[in-house]
Amino acid sequence: MDTALDGRTAVVPGSSGGLGLAVARALAAEGANVVMAARRGDVVRAEAEELGSAIGVELDLDDAAAPRTLVEQAEKHFGAVDIVVVNSGGPPPGTAVDVTEDELAAAVHRLLQQHQRLVAAVLPGMRERGWGRVIAIGSSGVQQPIENLALSNIGRAGLAAYLKSLAAQVAEDGVTVNMVLPGRIATDRVASLDRAAGERAGITAEEARARSVAAIPAGRYGTPEEFAAVVAFLASPAASYVTGEQIRCDGGMIRSY
Repeated sequence: MDTALDGRTAVVPGSSGGLGLAVARALAAEGANVVMAARRGDVVRAEAEELGSAIGVELDLDDAAAPRTLVEQAEKHFGAVDIVVVNSGGPPPGTAVDVTEDELAAAVHRLLQQHQRLVAAVLPGMRERGWGRVIAIGSSGVQQPIENLALSNIGRAGLAAYLKSLAAQVAEDGVTVNMVLPGRIATDRVASLDRAAGERAGITAEEARARSVAAIPAGRYGTPEEFAAVVAFLASPAASYVTGEQIRCDGGMIRSY
């Protein structure tokens, strides 16, 4: 399928590795101009050079000025931003019983507030032009809370509520707003969670991973490329009538409707 993304400009924070990097590569492969961003500036600059029509920007979204800087860099090199991918690393593992006030505030800031700032920086232009894509990389914990990831469950659920509310307000302007929920995707982040789960259970990381795989109907972890393909579709004109949705990419792991 032709995604018709040639010449579109996308900003992808958190793209020095994992799902963010896979999404940046997928969008670039479809012809989009990609602005990659991460705290590891040397990494995103090197990755951007490999992609062709892409640049790497060193920034930390914890900085309130970062969204404006990112948009300015995109406009300077490629023009107006058409696609924003909402993405950041997850907070540390922990249970709801053990959550502290400071940890909760940090998680909400990382997973909701800084993303709202970025969306707010690009949304007026999208609405004015009558075309835009807001796509969030979420978590299956939005629909089925993940054991020992209470901070992620809470913060990403808040993001999901914001995006669902936003989608209804901007649909008539040609802007779609969606969230893609990864299940167990083979990234460094998931590998670290497997190690942590193994330590808690007194087993190896490989055994912990095998337990996770046993709960997935597809019988395996997904690849970052499979996840990124879903994001690329949602960024395309073909997905113009898909908005306000949470789309799972989890191999059937979540069993609810």
